[in-house]
Amino acid sequence: MNWIDLSDQNQLEDIREKSTQKPQVIFKHSTRCSISSMALNRLERENQPEDIDFYFLDLLKYRLLSTGVSEYFNVQHESPQILLIKNRACIYDESHQGINMQEIIEEAAK
Repeated sequence: MNWIDLSDQNQLEDIREKSTQKPQVIFKHSTRCSISSMALNRLERENQPEDIDFYFLDLLKYRLLSTGVSEYFNVQHESPQILLIKNRACIYDESHQGINMQEIIEEAAK
């Protein structure tokens, strides 16, 4: 996976704007959580679609940003969590064992 580090609140508007051209995914990851590590491993075993950008947010390192992401895209905070941003809105979010690359691809294609 070619992760783009999400480490600054200012990136959220860029993500929202880029989502009008192609889907953007944010993966909120807790480095201390085994379920989060499992979800990360599942994502990284899959081929990354070229038409989707993937952002990686370390929840422990950027706690306030993680809360900011939830507020900015109007979703409940969970960990781990995937958010799919398309046409400036979060159109899909999933957490824990529900995180699945095929579902992300299918939702992005809608």
